[in-house]
Amino acid sequence: MRAIKRIWQYMRAFGSARRNRTDLVGWLIRRPQLLLSTLFFETMLLFANRLDPKLKELAELKIAGMINCEYCLDIGSALANSGGLTEQQILDLPKYKTSDAYSELEKLVLAYAEAVTLTPATGIAELREQLLTHLSKAQLAELAAAIAWENQRARINQALGVRATGMADGMVCALPESRPA
Repeated sequence: MRAIKRIWQYMRAFGSARRNRTDLVGWLIRRPQLLLSTLFFETMLLFANRLDPKLKELAELKIAGMINCEYCLDIGSALANSGGLTEQQILDLPKYKTSDAYSELEKLVLAYAEAVTLTPATGIAELREQLLTHLSKAQLAELAAAIAWENQRARINQALGVRATGMADGMVCALPESRPA
């Protein structure tokens, strides 16, 4: 049931896109094996649903803000709004550690996403152990795969200049995070 709901949310988000709808496909169509493998992995992540999708959306949106991928922030905000994240959760991503908008588990997920995304990646082992007190190994594997894939998405979108499509227009939208000097 979760997979069907998530697919429906994706379809609604893509349906609301008003501009730049084919940016990434326009690039990847030149290398069909890359397009097909991307579509396959995206589909498999949609059907991997042992982990609460809200946790994946939080992690993915955090990464999008850290990397400053405008397309990822656009679609991620649209999915977060339709997936049940609160406006405060979306707005408080840069300051999640001190925000009351998140549960202990949500803060751990955000810290894990942040640790995996930063270079060099540090503190992951401790966070993994803490997460395993709340999640099964299957759920943690799903979270790690979603985090790694969002890093790939955001980086390729940045590299190819894929822009926002207007999916989150009229909604609360996550913003890029400032980078420490």
